[in-house]
Amino acid sequence: MRTDVIRADRKDARPVAVELLRAGGLVAFPTDTVYGLAAWPWNAEAVARLYEAKQRPSDRPIPLLLSDVGRLDRVSLGPPQLCSALMRLTQRFWPGALTLVLPKAQSVPDVVSAGSTVAVRVPDLSLARDLIGDAEGVLAVTSANLSGCRSPVTAQEVEEQLGGRIELILDGGTSRGGVPSTILDCTVSPPELLRHGAVAEAALRAAIGTIKVPDEK
Repeated sequence: MRTDVIRADRKDARPVAVELLRAGGLVAFPTDTVYGLAAWPWNAEAVARLYEAKQRPSDRPIPLLLSDVGRLDRVSLGPPQLCSALMRLTQRFWPGALTLVLPKAQSVPDVVSAGSTVAVRVPDLSLARDLIGDAEGVLAVTSANLSGCRSPVTAQEVEEQLGGRIELILDGGTSRGGVPSTILDCTVSPPELLRHGAVAEAALRAAIGTIKVPDEK
């Protein structure tokens, strides 16, 4: 397979990317953290290809990136017991590098997340949000690397790992963050920190109070 690399600021970059995604292709693009690899979330074959391209274990769900918080109701059922905390988190950290694990809406295919939850985020990069918006506001996106390898922060690093496995890389320069997002499980009370990342524990506690950290005694 040929992997094309085009500049993200090219006039036709987003239309080309969305057309490929709609057709079941895989597209890598920069986010505010690292480069992400996207598939059309409602196309089971495309999401399966994403797993294959990354050599990602099939039991690891794919997060969903949203163009804005208004898309949240499409993919998630807000946990009633945490509605006020959820509002504070999205107001404080979205757009941004915080991924929230929430109850999954019935619309989310099992190939994206086979369980009862789904991971969601709104990236803090207009290029990424605009692309996702052109794609109806939701994309299945995970880091654009081979599973277990370093997350890429440039188009060249994506090509080194995934060249020949995906259709397109949008070259938007170096991702400014370089650190994966923090993951917080909001389906439990208190919310549980599943992965340390760009948003610090202290910032989360300042926003909502108590959080659970697994390695805390």
